[in-house]
Amino acid sequence: MTRIFKHRLIWPIAALVALIVLNSISRPSFLSITITRGQLYGSLIDILRDSAPLMLVALGMALVIATRGIDLSVGAQMAISGSVALTIIADSKTPNSLGTVVVAILAGVAITLVFGLWNGFLVAVVGIQPIIATLVLMLAGRGIALLITGGFITTITSTPYAVLSQGHVLGFPVAFLVSAIAIAIVTVLVRRTALGVLTEAVGINPSASRLAGVRSRGIVWSLYGLSGLLAGMAGILYSSNIMAADANNAGINIELDAILAVVLGGTSLAGGKFTLAGTVIGVFIIQTLTSTITFLGVPPAVTPVFKAVVVIIVCLSQSQRMRGWISGLRPPKRLVVTTPNETPIATNRTTA
Repeated sequence: MTRIFKHRLIWPIAALVALIVLNSISRPSFLSITITRGQLYGSLIDILRDSAPLMLVALGMALVIATRGIDLSVGAQMAISGSVALTIIADSKTPNSLGTVVVAILAGVAITLVFGLWNGFLVAVVGIQPIIATLVLMLAGRGIALLITGGFITTITSTPYAVLSQGHVLGFPVAFLVSAIAIAIVTVLVRRTALGVLTEAVGINPSASRLAGVRSRGIVWSLYGLSGLLAGMAGILYSSNIMAADANNAGINIELDAILAVVLGGTSLAGGKFTLAGTVIGVFIIQTLTSTITFLGVPPAVTPVFKAVVVIIVCLSQSQRMRGWISGLRPPKRLVVTTPNETPIATNRTTA
């Protein structure tokens, strides 16, 4: 039982379960799922669909953080990918053509892949601190998106593009299936190949891993590219949901939520060991918490405070030092010492 409570995922899971129980008590219909025309509907389904963009961004963020890095430009990259995709569709004579939509999606994701590789180049090759290297694109990215759209909010009408956020396959939202596929691909990539071990090696000790023959520059470079690619896909899903390219608001503050989700899941900002399962749980915590805040009618100005309190509680529950302090408040255990043919002697348990 003690080993279970020491597992790094137990407290994120407990936090998620607590949020689900709180919602179930406050609104009994929270757990209900209905089927209409073969499609699943309900609060839980809404959480799965709405969490898709954050899930994609958090997956890339977890891998970047594992290398002792950070990517603050993911929100701006979402704005860029959405702007590129919707500009192509808006300028096309056949916006409802599947071919046009596919080209637009590929173009939007490709441009963010290039920007992600640019971040990796600055960090891995030039040697700029990750927070500074990605801050540059964070500040300039939305300006690039505005240049692409001409300074306006580009809106479109395209049925194939709307399917990404509004469509269903096998009853589930397409957006959720996209995030599920991304989770599966990234998991196979880092847990069924050497990439995961090498990433952890680079994060734990970059110098030692380099001396051991690990190509740390290439790994860091590629992971920033992967982060950009996932952020681009998240931007596609976001723009599909509103059917518009809003450079100023697309992905706003999503980098902070992604970092929170990664930390809540048990990944250390110091780099090294990371957990994709914990990241997924952290994303669901953030999205469920957002849904809870909205339902409880918390004023928008107070929402960040409410979210911060919950995040602090979860982080404290994961802190080894906090657990040590709590355990230090408990009375010492009685240790029974016995010798042959003698009466057991109870002593206070002490440590050297």
